[in-house]
Amino acid sequence: MTINHGVRRVAVRAAALALTLAAGSGLTAAPAAADISPLGANIWTCKPSPLRPRPVVLVHGTWETMAGNWVTLSPKLKARGHCVFALNYGRVPGAGPLYGNGDIAQSAQQLSDFVDAVLAATGASKVDIVGHSQGGMMPRYYLKFLNGAAKVQKLIGVTPSNHGTSSLGLVNLARLLGLSPAVALVCQACQQQMVDSDFMKKLNDGGDTVPGVDYSVIATRFDMVVTPYTSSFLTGDSVRNILLQDRAPLDFSGHAAVNLDPVVHQIVLDELDTPLP
Repeated sequence: MTINHGVRRVAVRAAALALTLAAGSGLTAAPAAADISPLGANIWTCKPSPLRPRPVVLVHGTWETMAGNWVTLSPKLKARGHCVFALNYGRVPGAGPLYGNGDIAQSAQQLSDFVDAVLAATGASKVDIVGHSQGGMMPRYYLKFLNGAAKVQKLIGVTPSNHGTSSLGLVNLARLLGLSPAVALVCQACQQQMVDSDFMKKLNDGGDTVPGVDYSVIATRFDMVVTPYTSSFLTGDSVRNILLQDRAPLDFSGHAAVNLDPVVHQIVLDELDTPLP
């Protein structure tokens, strides 16, 4: 095998990191439905009740859409009495109808603008955020750098990429041959979610949490996208880390299947109602 052929093969493998994140994140929405809200979400006349005083903002993952990511959880939240809102974010030219692949800092600004709109419409003082994968990690940038902590009470991350992913060794392979930029060309957010990326170092410098926000993390032992799965977990006094298999030992849901998992849904519902000690 010549050097050129070898480099070409590694470039393909490096780009596969982006595809791994996409395939593992649960693409369930048809292109025509990319901008359609999930059932129960984005009813802008909804007013929070005394029992459910904070609107819930749903944040999808890498190369996903709000309609696909939250097709089952959103109506359950609405049925429980929550005002539910969801957004699409992070779309870049040439990405087609899928979202969550652009610069994460810019995506966090989109989330900030969306939360402001939700608070203005509902009259609430704070929201709770539920996010999957990148959507469970990206709000931490909003909390830490964009004054989001003043507007968010709870952040619940479902298999979030909080400390990056090794993507089963593809990260180290790409770096060894200087091919991390190849991944960024396909999906900047994928490159930023690599373990030890500059973005991850900035996000986690000084600690995982910010004062005033309660954090819950739901991880699965069978996550093959955020690897190792323990990189989802956070440290801090206001954190509750939950391993799915501790609640349901025979639940084999992976990174994508958690979106449709009724056990995960129940954990989310419970976490929204349960104050941290």
